[in-house]
Amino acid sequence: MQLSITFRLSLLQFLQYFVWGSWFVTAGNYWLNGVHYNGREVGSIYASVAIAASISPFVIGALADRFFSAEKLLGILHILGSVLLLAISNSTTYSHTYTLVLLYMLCYLPTFSLSNALCFHHIADAKNDFPRIRVWGTISWIIAGLLVGFKHIETTPIPFKLAAMASLVHGIYCFTLPNTPPKLNKHNTLFQNLMSDEMKLLLKEKNFIILIASIGLICIPSSFYYSFVNPFLNEIGMHNAAGKMAIGQVTEIIIMLALPFLFKNMRLKIILAIGLFLWGIRYGLFIIGIESGKEYWHLISLAIHGIAFTCSMFVAQIYLDTRVPVALKSTAQGFYSFLIMGVMALIGSYIAGETVYLNTNADGSHHWQAIWIIPTVIGVISAFFFLVLFKGKEKA
Repeated sequence: MQLSITFRLSLLQFLQYFVWGSWFVTAGNYWLNGVHYNGREVGSIYASVAIAASISPFVIGALADRFFSAEKLLGILHILGSVLLLAISNSTTYSHTYTLVLLYMLCYLPTFSLSNALCFHHIADAKNDFPRIRVWGTISWIIAGLLVGFKHIETTPIPFKLAAMASLVHGIYCFTLPNTPPKLNKHNTLFQNLMSDEMKLLLKEKNFIILIASIGLICIPSSFYYSFVNPFLNEIGMHNAAGKMAIGQVTEIIIMLALPFLFKNMRLKIILAIGLFLWGIRYGLFIIGIESGKEYWHLISLAIHGIAFTCSMFVAQIYLDTRVPVALKSTAQGFYSFLIMGVMALIGSYIAGETVYLNTNADGSHHWQAIWIIPTVIGVISAFFFLVLFKGKEKA
């Protein structure tokens, strides 16, 4: 019996995020406490993610628009990624690890925009259908986090090996997906695509620029989360930190499934502003938790992650898909990745790494209250910036 397209795309998202969730948020803990890189080195490794995001999604998204089927590109990139993940798991020197992570990210990061563009190509209503598909990526992230947390392997290379196996399976599966052919004339160049009348109009739209700038600022607090929240939770003695971080994915599922309702009943501006504001407030709750000694403040902060992510970055991605013509969807997703996961995440990773480095005590512990002030302030400022400058009363 032939499986439905919704099921096949849901499995695509499940595998996509299982690979990512198996290692990404716990790698900082392994590099800090397993092989003993310092905060600046860990920050620079995560910055290599942003460097790759500045290059590969932008180019490969355009290739998918012009030359190659998206599912074939996905398969090749995930299989190459599995080999690199195995190499990362055996690396114990900073320079070697940095190089391997950079190479891996050059392969992996384009798969976000490619897999999303593939889904958007095969579904009729992005606002209603895509959240129900994308939610399976969040479920897989939860499963991966619980697995790593319950096995207490955050400070070992095992998560990289787990991700490598999942990446190989994912790569093979991608070749079974429906054909998603390129749509543009093969004689168009990437420059011509970006200089098209449609893209020029998009870049002249004030609301679009304000949205991109606001989400870009949020990349700084998000860099703190992905690089250093897991080491922080382990350092303060939270049991099963990786598993408890999955609380954020539980709330992400709830909000993601509620998006069709929110789109019908709330202004886009309000949904996005809530997400931006919560990115800052969550780190303030970490500070309260440290000062009070009450773990529930940390758990509330972890739960807020899913709301903040979905109402800001995820909603912004759907907004972007509704603002570009069909033929430029992969290029537009790549453009978004270039700005958000690339340029701004690069800045955010270096700020996070330098902040942790400067607040490292002589015994290797950290002054976390001082560290969390930075993302708190930036998150709140970005929300007010968006509320004041973004104009529009339309429903999402």
